Amino acid sequence: MTDPEHVWRTAYRHPGKWDLSFPPASMVELFEQSAQAHPDAPLLDFMGRRYSYGETLDGANRVACGLAALGYGRGDRIGLFLPNVPHYVAAYYGILKLGATVVNFSPLYSVDELAAQVEDSGTRLLFTLSASALLPTALKVLEQSGLERLVVGSIAGALPPAKSLFYRWFRGSEITPRPHDPRILAFSELIHNDGACAPAAIDPEHDLALIQYTGGTTGTPKGAMLTHQNLSANARQVSLLDPELGKAQDRILGVLPFFHVFANTCVLNRTVLTGGEIVMLPRFNAKQALAELRRTRPRAMPGVPTMYQALLDAPGMKPDDFSSLRFCISGGAPLPQQLKEHFEQVSGARLIEGYGLSESSGVVSTNPYEGLNKPGTIGQPIAGTRVRLVDKEDPTRPPPPGEPGEIVVSGPQIMKGYWNRPDADAQVFVEVDGEGHWLRTGDVGTIDEDGYIRIVDRLKDMIAVGGFKVFPSQIEQVLYQHPAVKEALVIGLPDAYHGELPHAYVTLNEGAKAEGPEICVWLNGKLGKHERVAGVVVRESLPKTMIGKLSRKDLLAEVRGGA
Repeated sequence: MTDPEHVWRTAYRHPGKWDLSFPPASMVELFEQSAQAHPDAPLLDFMGRRYSYGETLDGANRVACGLAALGYGRGDRIGLFLPNVPHYVAAYYGILKLGATVVNFSPLYSVDELAAQVEDSGTRLLFTLSASALLPTALKVLEQSGLERLVVGSIAGALPPAKSLFYRWFRGSEITPRPHDPRILAFSELIHNDGACAPAAIDPEHDLALIQYTGGTTGTPKGAMLTHQNLSANARQVSLLDPELGKAQDRILGVLPFFHVFANTCVLNRTVLTGGEIVMLPRFNAKQALAELRRTRPRAMPGVPTMYQALLDAPGMKPDDFSSLRFCISGGAPLPQQLKEHFEQVSGARLIEGYGLSESSGVVSTNPYEGLNKPGTIGQPIAGTRVRLVDKEDPTRPPPPGEPGEIVVSGPQIMKGYWNRPDADAQVFVEVDGEGHWLRTGDVGTIDEDGYIRIVDRLKDMIAVGGFKVFPSQIEQVLYQHPAVKEALVIGLPDAYHGELPHAYVTLNEGAKAEGPEICVWLNGKLGKHERVAGVVVRESLPKTMIGKLSRKDLLAEVRGGA
């Protein structure tokens, strides 16, 4: 086929040029530039309470000074165990101004999960909220790990007075931290200073801004080390995708959780860079998201496929609810073509599939906002990003002609490495044509004549059927063509004769009626002999990850555990 890099140089579908470079810049620089350019402009809208850039910068300065007064500084790891609340943004940028490293933790973590990552990262201090879903977990981790302190915020103070119902909902779940425990400090006490301490000098290309733990889909989660330059480059790369950048009001609905790398780049960092406004929701709820769409009229809403499906299925949804939206970025999981078409038809917005990893600071490639979209592909690479295919068995050589290969990536957003895991670094980085530091993604794909990348499957998910390699995502794509099927997952289970056989699990659209054997007959009639599934199981629900994408790993563990 045509050299894809030649295609990206001569027929690039995104705005601007593909082969751009991004000068080193710290995350603090990008934030302060926006705050100085328009200090009174709104940065955050939290349930109607608005925070300006100047106000948020002042909060970040006070966080940095408060931490410095406690003895924390350059290189220390400081954790965020928070949902999408204003405290997150002030703490995030305050930690970075200190020269310290943010460690993101999911608010859904159990005590054991949080403690393991606190220990692994060497996190010294943890920000959290006085909510019953968070504080008890954080207190237990304080007792059984090397964690030194908790900084505890109250949600009530971040809300406008008019939000009485929401206020009561949170107040009912708030608990009081232990009194007189010197290890526990209120967020309000931490920021009780003038914010006038000297900021740290930051080397963007070497200093770590963020340790982002992987989803653990290939074993124990590993901490991806992302430098200031990794994050700032990816924010700049993503902002350049928008053909209306600087021409329209930049308001984005932040329903994705900031602790996840997708939202960290595509909602938080990118919007701060452009001087836009983030409408924050502490968690995704379809009814509440629709209400915020109606109230604030944002033009963009990144999400995962299950979020878009939930919005379409929400009782009382009206097409006009989406009328302000221009672009919606879908990531985290494959976007079914039927869902893309249905959402675009109802909303009038463009639903665009993209791709990225924790190790790539968020984004590697995406379909263009305008122009040629190819359903089932992840589009072309974003500016400054190189993508190649290598042999699935030997990543030092190209794949056989005409065959899929493992996707490897190089660019300014690719992580420095894994925290304290040189063994994992040796496995994940590969030299290609004499050039080192190409990231092995573990995803198998193809690149077509237009330079669009298609993911076939994950290396680890391939099912070995009597010597043949079967890709479960290809079977799932066929399942989504069945009119009754809403969600689908395919996993490989042991078989005495074939070694493994694919098994399918589905949920059905509302009001649809279909039995597993019936769907199985329909499906196998459309598959090659070695791809045919042993059975189809209709379920009420399928397991999902913390950000709402379907989880093949959890389904496999559930099915094998119950066998």
